[in-house]
Amino acid sequence: MRNAPTILHLDMDAFFASVEQASKPSLRGKAVVVGGLGPRGVVATASYEARVFGVHSAMPMAQARRLAPNAAYLVPRFSLYRAVSEQVMALLRELSPLVEPLSLDEAFVDLEAGGAAWDEESARRAGERLRADIRAVTGLTGSVGLAASKMLAKIASEQAKPDGLVLIEPGTERALLEPMSVRTLPGVGPATGDHLRRAGISTVQELAEAGEDELVRLLGKAHGHALYAMALARDERPVVAEREAKSVSVEDTYDVDIHDRLRVGLEVQRLADRCVRRLREAGLSGRTIVLKVRRYDFSTLTRSETLRGPTDDPAVIREAAARLLDSVDTTGGVRLLGVGVSGLADYTQEDLFAQAMPSRAVAEVPEEPVPEGVAERPEPAERHWRAGQDVRHAEYGPGWVQGSGLGRVTVRFETPLSEPGRVRTFFVDDPALEPAEPLPLVPDPSGGVPPVRPGEARGTDVGQRSGEFRAGDAGQDVEPARGSERGPGSEGVVART
Repeated sequence: MRNAPTILHLDMDAFFASVEQASKPSLRGKAVVVGGLGPRGVVATASYEARVFGVHSAMPMAQARRLAPNAAYLVPRFSLYRAVSEQVMALLRELSPLVEPLSLDEAFVDLEAGGAAWDEESARRAGERLRADIRAVTGLTGSVGLAASKMLAKIASEQAKPDGLVLIEPGTERALLEPMSVRTLPGVGPATGDHLRRAGISTVQELAEAGEDELVRLLGKAHGHALYAMALARDERPVVAEREAKSVSVEDTYDVDIHDRLRVGLEVQRLADRCVRRLREAGLSGRTIVLKVRRYDFSTLTRSETLRGPTDDPAVIREAAARLLDSVDTTGGVRLLGVGVSGLADYTQEDLFAQAMPSRAVAEVPEEPVPEGVAERPEPAERHWRAGQDVRHAEYGPGWVQGSGLGRVTVRFETPLSEPGRVRTFFVDDPALEPAEPLPLVPDPSGGVPPVRPGEARGTDVGQRSGEFRAGDAGQDVEPARGSERGPGSEGVVART
């Protein structure tokens, strides 16, 4: 292990929720929960204001609503999260060529490899500078841990939350770890933690005192050896630069089980098309097509087919996915479907269409962009506005959907650079209201978009990205739809969605 705290771990604070708060001034300082909003949805991220009520990641959304009924509940906007993540990762790469992303909002950095730090003082300076740069570029906060190993750097960043920096001095690691729960260590999840607890081991100190042989007996050779080393603060794992993707996949969980076989087939076709779009965006192709089906009883089946060579042809991938579906019994209903491609390559083999079954007629599915994690469904007759969706009105300018129902949609007109805006209500089919893309969280330092006054129209669409979602504040006063009759449900409060 190193003799200087030159491994940095960055963890952005409540990342999804923080992006939503930065994007929408009216939600700053308020409880925000991001995740699936359907009956089977789960919490992806909760703001610190929501965590006060006991809401946390992976919690069923229904339970979160019971704990924090007045929070804003939003569907994730992954395209915006990725864009902000790319800005953060670019700052990390300025520090070192060795950056190991763990997710959109988390990464390890080897400061020594980039010459950014060599001792405690220089490591602390690098960490503080990084936090300041992240705030300047994105408007968000991140917590930084600095230590001589990856395990300890991650523990330090947890202690630094929110919006802090913790440096673990070399030589103090054992004393820091000993009183901590075994769940603190990487690789100790709920099942392993319970197994150790039943054996009388609850803290890292007790883990070390148990001895290596006992841990191997309890957990197996590989896991036992690894945990004993970590209990002694030994972690020699290097920071590994970004690895190539091994597969590309998409999946959807449905609010209601799908029983109709034709509908299941259409969903698989849509998923295949989304998977192809991801492949092409990454400049990749693949040989192995994978279908994932989770049935009504939670049993999960996976089927795969390997082609003669790599492809990104949508017809080939749709045909392969359809053939795989033929081998799966979906009689009792389907709650989740997924399509993936593995065996990736950076080239395609042009003659692969012959691998698709020419006798099967495959309906062409329009390539409609759909947010990740949100199941695609047939478009209803009337326009559907999701809570939190970015919109633009011909007269009032940019805003976001705060709620919808009873044939009306309420929109709050504000931008990341404005003061909290006012809310107006429209008919769902108002031709002046259109979906839009999210605006930048921070103004362009080279002279980009100036602040917009709430409700003010702008002549051109500038600096926007892809669609967003958010639920509004229940009980918010709103205006009735322009040209509408005042009546029950048409004015007064925003319907909770």
